[in-house]
Amino acid sequence: MAVALTILGSGSNGNSAYVETDETRVLVDAGFSARQIRQRLVGIGRTPEKLDAILITHEHSDHITGLAALAEKLRIPVYCNRATMDEIVRTLGVKLEFRLFVTGGDFDVGDISVETFAIPHDAQDPVGFMLRTSAGSIGFATDLGHVTTVVTDRIRTANVLVLESNHDVKMLQDCPNRPWSLKQRILSRHGHLSNETAASTAADIMSTELRHIYLGHLSRDCNKPDLAHRVMTQRLQQIGAAHCRVELTTQTVPCPTLTL
Repeated sequence: MAVALTILGSGSNGNSAYVETDETRVLVDAGFSARQIRQRLVGIGRTPEKLDAILITHEHSDHITGLAALAEKLRIPVYCNRATMDEIVRTLGVKLEFRLFVTGGDFDVGDISVETFAIPHDAQDPVGFMLRTSAGSIGFATDLGHVTTVVTDRIRTANVLVLESNHDVKMLQDCPNRPWSLKQRILSRHGHLSNETAASTAADIMSTELRHIYLGHLSRDCNKPDLAHRVMTQRLQQIGAAHCRVELTTQTVPCPTLTL
């Protein structure tokens, strides 16, 4: 059975990924406008009308911008925890077809088994996901200020991992466009992962089964794609993990579809 992953886009202004099995089609987050999500899906020969579910990691705008227009109009079930639902309803002013899970619990969407785990970020009750399919497991761990034992344990068995590599610490500290309060937030234990922390995390969880790492949520002002890629690849070379391919995500265009 084939399983396909397409990162529709990832960055500070929008995040969304599409996962498809023979039976099931889901979005992980809907952080672009509904029009943009539709255009990006159409670009890979898909449409939002065929979606079985939208999984939401947390309520920040770069993860839910297109949620109301997509889910309300097309009656797509939205999977999130109660605190995230409450904040979505408060900020977007809509009541969608929510299907609630308890953080740390598991549920099924068609033939995809979804495991949830808590991540440390400045949202109400943010989560990461591990999507298990017959062809392999896809992990999503972005928007986290540090890597907890829970996160490490839950992503360790991924065959494909979408991992935050948000900023270079020096570039962030020197950035003239960010107030110090924002820099403190990003660098905090509930902020975002640096390139170095992402690389260390990948090394810590590396196995022969982890074949692809997508570097997600790169900052436009405080990172450079080639720098994030180099930090990760050099770390993987140091531990002899040549089997694992490192891919960059961008805000502007979808990544090529990966078939497991």
